[in-house]
Amino acid sequence: MKFKFISKLAAATVLSSMALSNVAMAKVDGPKVFWKLSMWGNPRALSAGMEEMAKKVSEETDGNFNIKIFYGAQLSSNRENLDGIKLNAFEGAAICNFYHPGKNPAWMVFSLPFLPLGDPKVDKYVRGKMMSHPAIVADMEKWNAMPYVSGLLPQYEILGKGPAPTTLEGWKGLRVRAGGGLGTAMEKLGSVKQTLPASETSTAFQRGALDAAAFPFTYAHVSFKISEEAEWYTSNLAPGTSECGWVFNKTSYEALPEQYQKLLMDNKELVMDVEQAAYAAADAKNLPAFEASMQKIVYSDEQLAEFKKAAGQPVWDAWIEANKDKFDAQGVFDAVWEYAAEAEKM
Repeated sequence: MKFKFISKLAAATVLSSMALSNVAMAKVDGPKVFWKLSMWGNPRALSAGMEEMAKKVSEETDGNFNIKIFYGAQLSSNRENLDGIKLNAFEGAAICNFYHPGKNPAWMVFSLPFLPLGDPKVDKYVRGKMMSHPAIVADMEKWNAMPYVSGLLPQYEILGKGPAPTTLEGWKGLRVRAGGGLGTAMEKLGSVKQTLPASETSTAFQRGALDAAAFPFTYAHVSFKISEEAEWYTSNLAPGTSECGWVFNKTSYEALPEQYQKLLMDNKELVMDVEQAAYAAADAKNLPAFEASMQKIVYSDEQLAEFKKAAGQPVWDAWIEANKDKFDAQGVFDAVWEYAAEAEKM
């Protein structure tokens, strides 16, 4: 043979190529598995992280573990996703706590106004920790579900039609789409709380049945075409947020081989990072359009302090009192603030 020996450099090159080839191959061996996830509406920032996770899981298993998100409520409506999980109709779903507060009472803590979740870093840390809180887990166990990852919804702002509420008094009598504690906070301003599904909100504007709508700012206002109907928007009210997270069917998850379970859990950070990047990208695109087409409302520090005084502590206290016999409401509420303090020190 002409080339009987291979130099050390050449051998190293061959070994390096082999290593790279092995990296390209499936990193996780396992059986063929297909999971269906239920989602309403169209693909958007909330689903971007899960789409990326599904792509990575498929690549890491060489196509053996496939996850597909079914949009447009093909599998179940937004209010019935937990029912579908309980019936084993699909393996996972997106849920929003305010669509069914009675099904996830502890999760309603995320919809309380003025929680310390405005900083994306703090928000990610707090919600990541809360997904394993005993009360949050117990809510899902009743539906044979398990929390997977938070949707990390941004702070809400409000878009509306008609006279712009440039003062807090201007909110009196306005019909505002807002759920949970956020809706209660708006009621403190004299608004009439509405709890319409996101997909029906634009139509309600068109029919004159709604004056304003609170959604995660800015991506959801565009996703559900609220910005096409609105004439004004609040820029710094920041009354709170909510939790639209992702849950798995517990039976389906436990039936997975251990290496597939690990793969899902190892990619939770990926999901959240992609979500937050998608929200930021949406803001960069949407904010200039909002400023060009709508009246921007900026409240003074004095107005915001007045709002927080009326709709902060009183709403927190009422929620804790109403739920103290259902679960450790005080403990759940305190955990949010404790985790936020931890995040601030990191």
